[in-house]
Amino acid sequence: MAEKRKFFGTDGIRGHVNQYPMTTLVAHALGAATTVWRKEKAPASAPLFLIGRDSRRSGDMLEAAFVAGACSMGANVQLVGILPTPAVSYLTKTTDASVGVMISASHNPYHDNGIKLFGADGFKFSDAEELEIEAYLQRALDNDLPLIDGHHVGEVIRSDEGHKEYLAHLLEQWPKELSLESFHIVLDCANGAAFEVGVELFTQLGAKVTTMGVEPDGLNINEGCGALYPEQLCKRVCELGADVGIALDGDADRLIVSDEKGQVLDGDFLMAIYAPFMLKHQVLPHATVVATVMSNLGLERALKAQGITLERTKVGDRYVLEKMRALGATLGGEQSGHLIFLEHACTGDGLAAAIQLLKVATSENQPLSTLASNMTRLPQVLRNVRVREKKDWTTIPAIQSAIDEAQALLGDQGRILVRYSGTENKARVMLEGTDTNQIEQLAEQIAQCFVDELGE
Repeated sequence: MAEKRKFFGTDGIRGHVNQYPMTTLVAHALGAATTVWRKEKAPASAPLFLIGRDSRRSGDMLEAAFVAGACSMGANVQLVGILPTPAVSYLTKTTDASVGVMISASHNPYHDNGIKLFGADGFKFSDAEELEIEAYLQRALDNDLPLIDGHHVGEVIRSDEGHKEYLAHLLEQWPKELSLESFHIVLDCANGAAFEVGVELFTQLGAKVTTMGVEPDGLNINEGCGALYPEQLCKRVCELGADVGIALDGDADRLIVSDEKGQVLDGDFLMAIYAPFMLKHQVLPHATVVATVMSNLGLERALKAQGITLERTKVGDRYVLEKMRALGATLGGEQSGHLIFLEHACTGDGLAAAIQLLKVATSENQPLSTLASNMTRLPQVLRNVRVREKKDWTTIPAIQSAIDEAQALLGDQGRILVRYSGTENKARVMLEGTDTNQIEQLAEQIAQCFVDELGE
């Protein structure tokens, strides 16, 4: 069994600010630990860390702590300010940076924050690399990393060039033969990292842009706005008669869309729009899309009807990306709106995904509601059951039997996903199918088996 990480989760280290592990002490130790780890990997030169952050009030504090730790061990640091997570990934890959650092808790409320790390190639560190860094992190917290001589401490550079370079990178993805001059976009930046670059992007592409969520105050990030709360965006699209609503999350690595009728299009619907277009233009290798086990069966059916295979991974965009790289796929994502176009980005990029969506809409000269009509979402039910232990349910006859019997009843008209929560003692039972009453009854039966066998 693979060793379990203590600090890193599926997307960096994250938590409530000023509560362990999201403290300045841990941030300082992580800066020091990552520097020592990197120097042992490449001892010939001092590492260069490129650091960005979102608009949370705590970002400055945690950034300062991480920078102090990194510089104390000999790393140089370039601060690029408030920018989306995918911007940090892109800039790390295209500059001399050894490590990219994003200080953000993504879609979480302002009182949370997090630290994500990227390699020099722009990809998030692997589980194995994070485990290696954790070993040094523990040593740093135990004061077991000797400090270097003061003559060799690192220096800090502040630059706004990263903003310009990332914006230029996005603009280059728009085909010169297409125009957005007749498009009206309602853009919700969640009072987060894209509040400036997002508006600049679509304005420079020629669209009429109505903005929401572009007045960050350090405390209002993701607050009733952005990708997690698209209701007001949808309402605004309908009121204005706009063509599309674009909702990002706090670090702009997710995209959720409103069509012109005010209907929400999540990541599944967006992949159902992208994939056939990419296949037609011969930029979908192996006719394959990668998504997680949480993507709706309706997506799988829609893609299959177009001759496209859906490969599934466990939950987490990092695992989607790993599978994409292994398969040579160019499109992958999550229902939550993490969408990866591997030809353009090394991680989920909400703005790049929006550009690709607008490219499909303008090329096909079709409204989004029409483009999305090739997918029908199947009803889905989810039951959460508190358990006293996360025992392998396949070894418990009553539970496995209930699952097998339910799947036999559903046949190819539905599917069952049972998994344990990664952060809580809960079993999650998810069923999809064409008959809502049937899947609700089957979900209750399986959930009751967990209560009977493993309940608290």
